[in-house]
Amino acid sequence: MQSTRYPSWRIAVFAAVLTASAACAAQTQPQPAATSAPPSPVAEVPPPADAAPVETAQGKVARFLTNPDGDVDGFMTDDGTLVHFPPHMSAQLTAAVRRGDLVQVSGRRDEGGSFAAQRITDTQTGRQVIDEPSMPGTPPMPSGERGAGLSRLSAQGQVAHVTTAPRGEPDGVILSDGTVIKLTPPVAQQFATLMRKGATVSAQGYGTRNQYGTALQATAFGSPGNLTPLYDRNTPMP
Repeated sequence: MQSTRYPSWRIAVFAAVLTASAACAAQTQPQPAATSAPPSPVAEVPPPADAAPVETAQGKVARFLTNPDGDVDGFMTDDGTLVHFPPHMSAQLTAAVRRGDLVQVSGRRDEGGSFAAQRITDTQTGRQVIDEPSMPGTPPMPSGERGAGLSRLSAQGQVAHVTTAPRGEPDGVILSDGTVIKLTPPVAQQFATLMRKGATVSAQGYGTRNQYGTALQATAFGSPGNLTPLYDRNTPMP
């Protein structure tokens, strides 16, 4: 077989010739004129192809809903529709909307049928709350401070609504008195017979109770008198 190796001096000469040729070519190429035109704007990224279409619905606010940290993150309408809103908009939502107000909601329904609101408008006052991201540069709450104000709570009652994660899997329940019991989807799947409207459930956990409602992250769940611990002592809560 014939070798394809070259002596080192030939490689050096060959490289020098290529360099000189490239330099000459660069000198003979016309240079583009400088331009002061602004750069083209970045195109807005469209929603995913499989995203649900934006819908508009209307109804009266029957009750506010809170998360275990005490933030208002949604409400139920008088026709039973569950409307979600990011918890960082809690103050704006409660300042703009009152219980009993007729509101118009624009957003998308998730696979569980809940409404993920992008805009909420009080039809009487015209006040609006729009889903906007947190201010740039705002640091997240340190993990050690999350849950610092939680209290040990218990709850029992009849399921009025089963809450779902974005993909439609159950992740908790809302009782007839408005109490929110949060579970993780894997845990909720273990209680399929209780994840239905009308079931009577009981829970213990940690959360908050304020003027807008009660919510807790369950550490034990089940039927009354038959609670199942959900986490080991050494396992942190979600």
